[in-house]
Amino acid sequence: MLRIAEGRKESPTAAILDSRTLQSTPESGGRAGYDGAKRRKGSKVHLAVDTLGQLLALCVTAADEQDRAQVSELAKRVQEETSETVEIAFVDQVYTGENAADAAEEHGIKLEVVKLPTAKRGFVLLPRRWVVERSFGWMSRFRRLARDYERLPETLAGLHFLAFVILMLKNVAEVLA
Repeated sequence: MLRIAEGRKESPTAAILDSRTLQSTPESGGRAGYDGAKRRKGSKVHLAVDTLGQLLALCVTAADEQDRAQVSELAKRVQEETSETVEIAFVDQVYTGENAADAAEEHGIKLEVVKLPTAKRGFVLLPRRWVVERSFGWMSRFRRLARDYERLPETLAGLHFLAFVILMLKNVAEVLA
């Protein structure tokens, strides 16, 4: 309904993939891993959103898991949810490499890496990639998702789904008003 209200097709043809690391707490410490890039011990939430920022798929892993290792699972879940309409996924440079591209291609998705311009000076808004970053911003408004307080990864994933449902209902109410 939100896609149609925006003048888009009912099913998305593009997705955007990214992940964020949530700092662990004593409850989640058993499955937490260390993310060297963020210098944080915790869990990593891998998201796939459409071009409007609405959640398509998600999976939760330990923070020491590589992002490109989750491409196959995310692509599979995205195609299940969209009845295989997604053709392209925009990703950052973490997802470069043949393994990630091949894993996505198995599910009919072509990965397109969005790179920083070579003459970067200051903050640069990356095309397409800002949408998933905005979705992470939406998630940070929910205090329960600021850290990983959950014992089970399924509970953390469920809370993310619940947060996106709340955000989508708010958007639906604005469209109907």
